[in-house]
Amino acid sequence: MKSSHKGFAEGTLFALNIFIGVLLIAGDSLVVPRWLQPVGRMHPLILHFPIVILMLAMVMEFFRYRAEFINEKLYQTFTSYLLLLGALLSSITVIMGLFLSREPGYEGDTLQWHKWFGVSVAFAGYGVYLIRHTSKYTVRFAKAGAIITVFCLIVAGHLGGNLTHGNDFVLGPVMDKSKNVVPIDQALVYNDVIRPIFEVKCQSCHNIDKKKGGLMLTDSAAIMKGGKTGKLFIAGDPTMSLLLQRVHLPETEKKHMPPTGKTQLTDDEKMLLYLWVKSKARFGKKVIELPANDSLRMIAATRLKPAESEEEVYDFSAANEKEIQKLNNNYRVVYPLASESPALAVNIYNKSTYNVKVLDELSSIKKQVVSLDLNKMPVKDADLKTIAKFENLRRLNLNFSDVTGKGLKELAGLKYLKSISLTGVKLNIADVKQLIAIKSLNELAVWDSGLNPADLQLLQKQNPKLSLLTGFKDDGKALKLTSPQLKNTAVIFKQNYALQLSNPIKGADIRYTTDGSVPDSIKAASYKPGIVFTQSTVIRTRAFKAGWIGSDTVQFNVYKCAYTPDSISFVKYPDDKYKGDGAKTIIDKELGGDNFGNGKWVASQKDLAVIMWFNKPIDLHSVSLNVMRNTGSQIFLPAGVEVWGGTDQNHLRLLSTLKTGVPKKSDPFILTPLECKLKSEQKISCIKLVAQSLKSVPEWHPAKGKPGWVFLDEVFLN
Repeated sequence: MKSSHKGFAEGTLFALNIFIGVLLIAGDSLVVPRWLQPVGRMHPLILHFPIVILMLAMVMEFFRYRAEFINEKLYQTFTSYLLLLGALLSSITVIMGLFLSREPGYEGDTLQWHKWFGVSVAFAGYGVYLIRHTSKYTVRFAKAGAIITVFCLIVAGHLGGNLTHGNDFVLGPVMDKSKNVVPIDQALVYNDVIRPIFEVKCQSCHNIDKKKGGLMLTDSAAIMKGGKTGKLFIAGDPTMSLLLQRVHLPETEKKHMPPTGKTQLTDDEKMLLYLWVKSKARFGKKVIELPANDSLRMIAATRLKPAESEEEVYDFSAANEKEIQKLNNNYRVVYPLASESPALAVNIYNKSTYNVKVLDELSSIKKQVVSLDLNKMPVKDADLKTIAKFENLRRLNLNFSDVTGKGLKELAGLKYLKSISLTGVKLNIADVKQLIAIKSLNELAVWDSGLNPADLQLLQKQNPKLSLLTGFKDDGKALKLTSPQLKNTAVIFKQNYALQLSNPIKGADIRYTTDGSVPDSIKAASYKPGIVFTQSTVIRTRAFKAGWIGSDTVQFNVYKCAYTPDSISFVKYPDDKYKGDGAKTIIDKELGGDNFGNGKWVASQKDLAVIMWFNKPIDLHSVSLNVMRNTGSQIFLPAGVEVWGGTDQNHLRLLSTLKTGVPKKSDPFILTPLECKLKSEQKISCIKLVAQSLKSVPEWHPAKGKPGWVFLDEVFLN
């Protein structure tokens, strides 16, 4: 029985090696039929068996002629069977690999070397097995055959690892990558910030040797070319970019990138890609060419060395990491100024939540804060006393704040302050002289501050080394106006909305429309303080001024929500990846914006349903669900919306329904409220809302047949 099994295995091994020879001769003309492709894809699964078995067999073969083993029958027999099994599995693995190599996306020098070393393993193993019982087989042949086979095995395995996981997969963890980190003043956004993300997280599948989906991420030309499914991104439009759609898909989705099992992108890396695409994905732009308070620059700075010419040595220790994490929230970001630096930067950005307590809460890290950004925050003169406690502060941004020149004397004690920005703050020459006395100050931004040319000339004379940033100089060419800005801290209101628009250019005439048309300088209404809206409104606005080019049109949506439930809970729950802060996410009066992965949206591929209760009955006329449509990311409008109401959850009746129709391939990205009007006024104490997901994605979509995602960030009750 044993003999027949061994004879069958030997015959099979002979046939497999002949078949390998045929496949090699066929070369590029080899076409693997579709039904046979799954066999090739088993190559990564089965290759671990011949590696272990053949390695062990060759070690035993290397020592077979030692005195203690040469006459040991069990040792010799076991080695023979082990070698036969290893050679057999190696041949099968090679055949699977040759099948797999004929699929699209596999090419390049690494693949060729991997193939030939893999074939060498199979032939060497079979060769050793064939001659090991002949009279000419000596200890020298045994050792040489074992060494050659193991060498080919190691090289083939290493190259296979590079194909699957990217270059330097084995030695990557012990390689010193710090040598490759460049100073921020020399760094390019793509080359030194974005490319390392592609190299570590993407190039294992998208390189010159393995072009999965026809896509290479190894150079700018290949990145701009894209892959089989089209362009990788639309520069300047992250919401319609395939790259960002794929990385934000749930990990359970087949098209999610990187694939399940690979190292995933961190939230910072996703944000860097988003900001890079949004900034038009330039390949040659330097990091320091970005504005100092630009989000892309600030995050990139944490991955780069400080500028060599400006590198500072701080005499304070780093803050507690847990303390920093605790201070990060939805109105404040605290982050290291550079990698392994104890210095911290703070950005405060939510007007509606700002008060001096936001600064007081930073007392535990006041020594470590060297940069404080309060751009457009309602900072008062009294708050400057708190700011003055940040003894190591180097940079301070108070643009368009509510401070006055009189309060600036509080900052005189900041002996390390290098830069302060006061754009849009009304000042006089006496106010600014208080700052000139700070010896360390070398940059002062006072654009649109009311200082006249004579004042600026006097300041420059008093401190020739000071860089005064005073805005643009008129060269006679017409300039485009800055778009109007919405000064209101919120866009959701209960009863009425007093519109507050502004423009940093004095004398600009702000025009607006509410019918969806583009404002012009003649027919559109001119904005004056005191305009009040009592219903949800879409406001489109532009700025005009004689001698200037009219600004771009900007749109602001304001939403009325007369009622807020006293309690709310899910009936049909969202996906764990998009559950926000629970059911209260949709009544917290915070819109999610165009980044659906920011934790301010709830979403599901099944129906979403919530139930709301009111302590006192309300008179309900309409219900609106604010939703997203981004078809590239498999996000569709709800197929339907149902509004149920009654005195309690056991006595609900259907009050209104809405259907959205069949999705079209040309449907653009939108954030929109879907309004369900009630036929008559309803006095109710309990509401149930159901947002029905699209059960089957249309045929024109790559995810055809799968359920669509429904995303919801706010509910408006009126």
